[in-house]
Amino acid sequence: MTIELAPFAVPADRTRGRRHPEPASADRGPFQRDRDRVIHSTAFRRLEYKTQVFVNHEGDLFRTRLTHTIEVAQIGRSIARSLRVNEDLVEAIALAHDLGHTPFGHAGQDALNECMAPWGGFEHNLQSLRVVDELEERYGAFDGLNLCFETREGILKHCSADNARRLGELGERFLQRRQPSVEAQITNLADEIAYTNHDVDDGLRSGLLDLDGLQAQVLFARHADEARAAYPAIAGRRMVQETVRRMINTLIVDLVSETRSRLASAAPATLSDVHASPPLVAFSPPARAQADALKSYLFENLYRHHRVVRMTTRARRIVRELFGAFREEPRLLPPEHRARVDAIGMRAVADYVAGMTDRFAIREHGRLFGSAEP
Repeated sequence: MTIELAPFAVPADRTRGRRHPEPASADRGPFQRDRDRVIHSTAFRRLEYKTQVFVNHEGDLFRTRLTHTIEVAQIGRSIARSLRVNEDLVEAIALAHDLGHTPFGHAGQDALNECMAPWGGFEHNLQSLRVVDELEERYGAFDGLNLCFETREGILKHCSADNARRLGELGERFLQRRQPSVEAQITNLADEIAYTNHDVDDGLRSGLLDLDGLQAQVLFARHADEARAAYPAIAGRRMVQETVRRMINTLIVDLVSETRSRLASAAPATLSDVHASPPLVAFSPPARAQADALKSYLFENLYRHHRVVRMTTRARRIVRELFGAFREEPRLLPPEHRARVDAIGMRAVADYVAGMTDRFAIREHGRLFGSAEP
């Protein structure tokens, strides 16, 4: 079924183009091609072995960056269809948004940012852009994946003024305080819906969270009560799954409703109007408050749980020590990466470390330092 796009959506036939001009495809739109290029990239395959919350070897059923990414794409497409904007663009942004994430999740990112402080720091959104613009090696004509401007814009959720100035037209919206496309805004909140809810699921599965504690959270308790009312005998994993899926649905429905209201008020007639408007994709104030309360609960009870803190502490040490070893002695790096250090300095070391999977980083650390797995 073909859906007519809203007038403020990003039309596939009027993209701002690619950095390196290419002939159009007869069978696929530009954002479909972007999606396909991301899926076939090396960085996308590595997401299977990169941490979301739990290190990869801690259990086969916990989310990874790859499963998280797929969930974001599914949620994003659902929202995009309801709002009549470009589903293919949302999917392309969603599939690419975490390509630059380090091993060990945010712990790895924080450690690498500390290591790179003298050389401009490290931020995974910017690294995702580096991956698709420079680091992927798939084409003879150019570095990177040569994605469309709109896909690249959506990948870059945050950016400092200094970095924005270096990015040219891609950084202009940060300097001018303009909003990205509705499609990019959708992907940002689809990411939040996905990680908040699957962290609840993984936290319960791991035993680090318990149902009694979550019952104090309005968003969880409301949907748990609904699940029990619908299925009085429900318990265990079924109850958790029923609750989580209802939470996801409620947040999606709320977001679509609130966004429609904001769109009706702002009445954007073109994509330019979207850029000039305040944020248009949002939760209602009550849903925003409930989601924030749940996120705060997860921060205190899951992300700061002593078992997770032990893992993240070891992960930071691994990243710091790997970076330090390669900085002090670049000859430890594979030849192609050592050559990049000669060309661009410590950013090449950050690229190498950021590209590692959890298990490769653990093995590499063991080879250099003889340490056991965390």
